[in-house]
Amino acid sequence: MARMFERQNPAAAPRIWEVGALCRAVADALEARFNPVAVRGEITGFSRASSGHCYFSIKDGQGQIRCAMFRRAAQLLDFVPRDGELVELRGRLGVYEARGDLQLIVESLQRAGQGALFEQFLQLKARLEAEGLFDAGRKRSLPVMPRAIGLVTSPGAAALHDVVTALRRRVPHLPVVLAPALVQGAAAPASICAALRSLYRMADPPGGDSGRGAWQPPVDVILLVRGGGSIEDLWAFNDEQLARTVSQSPVPVVSGVGHETDFTIADFCADLRAPTPTAAAELVAQPRAVWMAGFDVLAGRLGDGVQRQLDQRQQRLDMAAQRLGRPSGLVSRQEARLARLAQQLRHGAAWTAQRLAQRQDALAAQLPRAVSQSVAAQQRRLDHAALRLDLLDPRLVLQRGYALLTDGEGRPVTRTAQVRTGDGVRAAVSDGTIDLTVSPPRLL
Repeated sequence: MARMFERQNPAAAPRIWEVGALCRAVADALEARFNPVAVRGEITGFSRASSGHCYFSIKDGQGQIRCAMFRRAAQLLDFVPRDGELVELRGRLGVYEARGDLQLIVESLQRAGQGALFEQFLQLKARLEAEGLFDAGRKRSLPVMPRAIGLVTSPGAAALHDVVTALRRRVPHLPVVLAPALVQGAAAPASICAALRSLYRMADPPGGDSGRGAWQPPVDVILLVRGGGSIEDLWAFNDEQLARTVSQSPVPVVSGVGHETDFTIADFCADLRAPTPTAAAELVAQPRAVWMAGFDVLAGRLGDGVQRQLDQRQQRLDMAAQRLGRPSGLVSRQEARLARLAQQLRHGAAWTAQRLAQRQDALAAQLPRAVSQSVAAQQRRLDHAALRLDLLDPRLVLQRGYALLTDGEGRPVTRTAQVRTGDGVRAAVSDGTIDLTVSPPRLL
């Protein structure tokens, strides 16, 4: 039986617990200190097992707790929980002893005040998706080497500092054009749209002058960034007009709004979504050291290619000089080639004549034998035909005692109906003929 052990001097060292006993003690402490408990947070990782039990986590910006909602309580829900929904739940904290995990047993669950906002988010997302604003086919690749980077964010936001720091570290040579905008509040969507349109005018149009001035390089990519927050804080990026403005961008747009778990309508409309503002900056800015190393490699390849071409051209020049300076050598080589071909022709003709002669001698030697064999075969065929003809000779039948009867006109008599009593007939036997007279039939 399992037991707990204590050291010889309890005052000098902590008590040694068994794992299960410690889990039960923690569960008892939680029960006495917190339960029952009400929690407000966002659902993540929601799943419903075949048993009817529901498992998910509840989270906010500072942490998350595993939750279990058993079938009895789940059957009382009046909505279908989804990931991202802000909810309020009531239950009891405990410890799942099999894993030692902190677990909240949910007894009731309802949408929080932002539940209506989340429903609006889902409805707008479904409508814009049906219009094709999220189609992968309209997403564009980011420029490998942008000439200038546009940035839309609040001048006082921490996201601006994060993006500028990342860009200075990786591509200090690239100009960054800031289009300031509000990123929170009722006026934020219109402000963001205006900032985006100001950058659109600085992009390179397909076939005209952007009007940005000769000193300003064109903006090839735009970063739309904001730090994390609640669903209300990020609600400006779920605006329909903003979504359509992002979709109309003449250059790729990278959205870096909130944290990795936050999603907005602007994320789906952008050409690429980054999990954070810093990640958005890193996506459009390859480090300068990478480009310099690439340039070194390309310079080496270019030098090798030029040197290789020079060597080949020099070799061709040497060969041309040799041909031009000594034409007699070319003539000599052609004469030698002609002599070689003539020798091959004579050798081939002699070899062909020799083979034909050998074949003629072989045929001459085979001819008498072939004629003899053919005559013998024809003689055998003739003997066989004569034997068959003899077997068909009617005289052989007469020699076995048969007679051939004919009437007075020489027609063969084969039936009694052909003659009458007193008619003369002639019987041919093996050694001559006998004249006979037909007599009346006699009864035996």
